[in-house]
Amino acid sequence: MQKNNPIKNKSLVLGITGGIAAYKAAELVRLLVKANIDVQVVMTQAACQFITPVTMQALSGKPVYIDMWDSSISNGMPHIELSRQADAILVAPASADFLAKLMQGRADDLLSTLCLARDCPLLVAPAMNKQMWENPATQRNVAQLQADGINLLGPDSGEQACGETGLGRMLEAEALLRLVNAHFTPKLLAGKSVLITAGATLEMIDPVRAITNLSSGKMGYAIAQVAADMGAIVTLVSGASALNAPDSVNTIKATSSDAMYKAVMGQVGNQDIFISVAAVADYRPSAPHAEKIKKSNASLTLALSPNKDILAEVASLPKAPFCVGFAAETEKLLDHAEAKRQAKKLPLMVANLVSDAMGDDDNTVTLLDKNGAHPLERAPKSVIAELLLKHVVSML
Repeated sequence: MQKNNPIKNKSLVLGITGGIAAYKAAELVRLLVKANIDVQVVMTQAACQFITPVTMQALSGKPVYIDMWDSSISNGMPHIELSRQADAILVAPASADFLAKLMQGRADDLLSTLCLARDCPLLVAPAMNKQMWENPATQRNVAQLQADGINLLGPDSGEQACGETGLGRMLEAEALLRLVNAHFTPKLLAGKSVLITAGATLEMIDPVRAITNLSSGKMGYAIAQVAADMGAIVTLVSGASALNAPDSVNTIKATSSDAMYKAVMGQVGNQDIFISVAAVADYRPSAPHAEKIKKSNASLTLALSPNKDILAEVASLPKAPFCVGFAAETEKLLDHAEAKRQAKKLPLMVANLVSDAMGDDDNTVTLLDKNGAHPLERAPKSVIAELLLKHVVSML
């Protein structure tokens, strides 16, 4: 199975309007081009006061269009030609003035005209002062744009160029790239409910010490994000992880194995798919100390009790969802993983060596089902997540 990228070879018109957030458009173009997107930049006259067309041309590798009467397009109609060649139009930043233009259907410059004349999706990333964003006029415009089917990306909350803090700042370039990726991702899981566990569990020895493991949660979080991008209703039960919660995902924190068990069993009844990625501790201290254990030179013995096998219990339910397990091994990978798959009666097991995955951004896995082993090439965990979920869809 080959590495896939839903936005590779796509064509995007990037519109830039007048605002200090225009500087972020430079990084966005760089990331889009790096992702093999064909980017055509269109700027308003006001945008040119904040960043130059020369900069955007150097980053995109293509001439930048500003003038509605540009004679370099043979038919003399850039507002038609540019939009017909695009898979989508993204306006980032989209100023308050430009949002008002879109709502009114005005066409008094090249960018507003090609947005009006488009036959492809339109995405806008608002950027403005918090008072401008909160103004009733802007909120009315935004509501109408959403009703018209225009996809709003953001805005974000934080420190603004004016020195104030609040809602209105444009999303960062990496966040916009991810949302563009989500827009182009086929909605293969639309209407499906997916429950995912991720991260490490902490089994407390005393109030400051715990038994845990090296899981970062990156694989589970990637699967949750890609599942949401594919249109699924996603619930993520997360153990210990330093990662930010994925977009459009209901995230439930469950630090211990017992808390994770209760959270999963409370959610699993209405799920179509259960993907158990979390590194759940096999054992917990039988009697955690209420107070911190003081250091001494004497040996310390801990009595351990086995934890419940969350995946096995879910798979044994009378109306079990489609269950996917993860097996991280240090040796005899396929033998141990297949033995686990059969013992728990799972339709699909994902096997990886601990040395290939824990804490890394990339992963190397093999999918095991009744038809045998399906190795995936080493790739970023987001790519592995997409290939895994497509395999699940094919099995469903």
